[in-house]
Amino acid sequence: MSSATAVESTSTSSHVASIAPAGEDVCDLFARWQGERDEAAREELVRRFMPLARGLARRYGNSSEPFEDLLQVASLGLLKAMDRYDPERGHPFPSFAVPTILGEMRRYFRDSGWAVHVPRGTQERALKVRDAQERLANAKGHSPTVNQLAEYLELDTEEVLDALQAIHAYQAVSLDAPRPSADDQDAVSYGESIGSDDERYELIELDATLSSVLMRIPARERAIIRMRFVDDLTQTEIAERIGVSQMQVSRLLRRSLDQLRALTHPGEDVARLGRPGAS
Repeated sequence: MSSATAVESTSTSSHVASIAPAGEDVCDLFARWQGERDEAAREELVRRFMPLARGLARRYGNSSEPFEDLLQVASLGLLKAMDRYDPERGHPFPSFAVPTILGEMRRYFRDSGWAVHVPRGTQERALKVRDAQERLANAKGHSPTVNQLAEYLELDTEEVLDALQAIHAYQAVSLDAPRPSADDQDAVSYGESIGSDDERYELIELDATLSSVLMRIPARERAIIRMRFVDDLTQTEIAERIGVSQMQVSRLLRRSLDQLRALTHPGEDVARLGRPGAS
């Protein structure tokens, strides 16, 4: 038996000893519930053993889940244990109920509590590591090392490290949440601190490419391109400025852009690249 199993067994035994119901014999209550479906006997069993379920739910009180939800899951585990318990086997009910309730709670954390999907085996290992961290910290008075956790759980250090990393996937932080900062006035959200692609870098590359080829087309056509795409003038306005018709401006623009495409995409079919609209 590993040291983790020994400690858990000791913890379970202390729970069983502290939840020893008095009054009517428990076996009689189970006989009435399981044999006669006596609801009064069932309610009495729930009343007597609810402190056991509540104590087990408190084990996970440090999680992000509300305690009311944890208690509801533990209560469901208690009801399942009551339905499955066989008094004739001779085992006290609490020793049977504890693993049933804990199993129900682990399933809840595995299936509902994770913010990011994590494989089932990794989830279960992460929960074991988290429980071991709490038990060893309480026993030793300080947080355990990775080697101590590995020895306690009889796992490889790599498995413990993977589990510790997986624990961070349990609870997500909102991108709108402020990041910790020494100066609260300068605090920014996590979302604001995430980098993004700067589209201006592409513009710098395009500018460098065009600058190297613009000088290879006539000056008047360079002026027309500048008025159309930098000054944002219409073809009619450009025609009035340079003293030609709008149709001539359209043809000059089309020819200039074809020349730029040919210079920036050598070897490609200019017609396939498309032509600009004469708007």
